[in-house]
Amino acid sequence: MTVNTPLCFRGKKILAPMVRVGTLPMRLLALDYGADIVYCEELIDIKMLQCKRVINEVLETVDFVAPNERVVFRTCERERHHVVFQMGSADAERALAVAKLVENDVAAIDINMGCPKEYSTKASMGAALLSDPDKIESILTTLVKGICKPVTCKIRILPTVDDTVNLVKRIEKTGIAAIAVHGRKKEERPQHPVHCDVIKAISEAVSIPVIANGGSHDFIKEYTDIETFQKATAASSVMIARAAMWNPSIFRKEGLFPLKEVMQDYIKYAVRYDNHYTNTKYCLCQMLREQLETTQGKKLHAAQSTQEICEVFEMADFYEETTAIFEAKKTSLETETQNEDDQMEDPDVIKMAVRFDKREYPPQITPKMYLLEWCRKEKHPQPVYETFQRPLDRLFCSVVTVAEQKYRSTLWDKSKKLAEQAAAIVCLRTLGVPEGKLCEGENRLINKRKMEDRERLSNRDHGEDLAEPSHKKANFIEETSDMNVPKMPR
Repeated sequence: MTVNTPLCFRGKKILAPMVRVGTLPMRLLALDYGADIVYCEELIDIKMLQCKRVINEVLETVDFVAPNERVVFRTCERERHHVVFQMGSADAERALAVAKLVENDVAAIDINMGCPKEYSTKASMGAALLSDPDKIESILTTLVKGICKPVTCKIRILPTVDDTVNLVKRIEKTGIAAIAVHGRKKEERPQHPVHCDVIKAISEAVSIPVIANGGSHDFIKEYTDIETFQKATAASSVMIARAAMWNPSIFRKEGLFPLKEVMQDYIKYAVRYDNHYTNTKYCLCQMLREQLETTQGKKLHAAQSTQEICEVFEMADFYEETTAIFEAKKTSLETETQNEDDQMEDPDVIKMAVRFDKREYPPQITPKMYLLEWCRKEKHPQPVYETFQRPLDRLFCSVVTVAEQKYRSTLWDKSKKLAEQAAAIVCLRTLGVPEGKLCEGENRLINKRKMEDRERLSNRDHGEDLAEPSHKKANFIEETSDMNVPKMPR
């Protein structure tokens, strides 16, 4: 597929993916200080596939929310052209499904192939993939062919230089846009020296951009050290992890900011984007490091809310002002939602408080199908559904027009289809027409289908051409109303 305005990976200074660190506040702060590209923390494919994409109008973010209402990934317009979504995956189809879910909100997709932690490797993800080049090739090729955004991966080095170079050459052939190389073996830890010679051998062996990673301990203490590490590895770009975690102003050409100022900048983003206090606290503790035993460090350790964290850093006023702004915005949006509800109060619309529960109907039988059949029998035009979505809670309401009369449920639903089924129920009940429920006894539509099936079998036995069954046509007509759903007018 064609890549639209691809992200360039040459000559860049990049925030590395870091578990619990690479959340939205840290990514935005790194961008403010001069980072060109920021990676989110590794997010597992199975967890992401359970998420629902939600527009958060109060925070002005895009949230991917788990069934338990926890925000798994939060992003915003500020970083959309700079953020790389890193996932953990050991399955090509799952990886592609996640990539399709997030690709419109991020700049690129990365597969983690370097994490040595057990939680990753025991599921055949992370560094475990390094011993399965066929699976690596499958995942990356599927992603490159399946999405419109650049695809990258991040690896660790193998036991020998030749093995590492050969693997990277094979990875290059999948069509990825760049490869990040952590210059340590999977069993090595930060205290072990980074193997600049191996990264250099890779850089010289392939044509795609190579991003050097792993220099925080041995090389990178200030901005000018980034170039030193890049030259030592002959890499196209440099990815920084722990040095940025300790002080994200490492990306500033003008030099490091004082830690107090950096931490206050970080807290502002944490409050502004409603970051969970435990994550905020963790990141601040990584910055304080040896100062954790100071009075301030002990107060931070004891903090049990974002408000208490702000108090530790003398930012209580900022917290109160920001939360007041959010509350006012939330109230305003709720008022708009109520006004939108009022707009739906058309006196000419017949209303009932009903929901569609598919457990009350036979398989493949719905109120919309019954309503369509009734309209055909009575020679009315087919039902017309107009479905709206409320911006604040993303719920749906549908109005169905039958014989110039409008019907709707007063209850809002979580999907377009459910809202339209509810509207059909209101219409059928008002007209006194069966809606197909199991409790209604003999189901005329099911009997009609059985008769059609018998006719089709008979026709087949006589070698006649088969027409499409009428119930399939009804299903197709039913679904067409779901194609375009306007938002409620503002």
